[in-house]
Amino acid sequence: MVTILVKHAVEDYDKWKPYFDDHDSTRNEYGSQGYRLLSLAEDSNDLVMMFDWDTMENAQKFLESSDLRSVMEEAGVVGEPEIYFLEEVESKRPEEPLA
Repeated sequence: MVTILVKHAVEDYDKWKPYFDDHDSTRNEYGSQGYRLLSLAEDSNDLVMMFDWDTMENAQKFLESSDLRSVMEEAGVVGEPEIYFLEEVESKRPEEPLA
């Protein structure tokens, strides 16, 4: 599995979000395994997204698709996104409390 971190700004989060939601089925067709959507605490229009993808190849195909570019433009993405391909080195979660 590959994780992709994407950072970009949008003109208006409330306008952008329905486009993001509608594009979920397309992401899934390209192998998306889920995502986390975050915004900077000081600006809800400055977004950071973390996507899990089945393969690096599928993630790159999605990111290079003309469909993605047109949806981003229509949704009000500002400027070029910063995109990082990440591989997990290690993770740790707190232990769950005993029931």
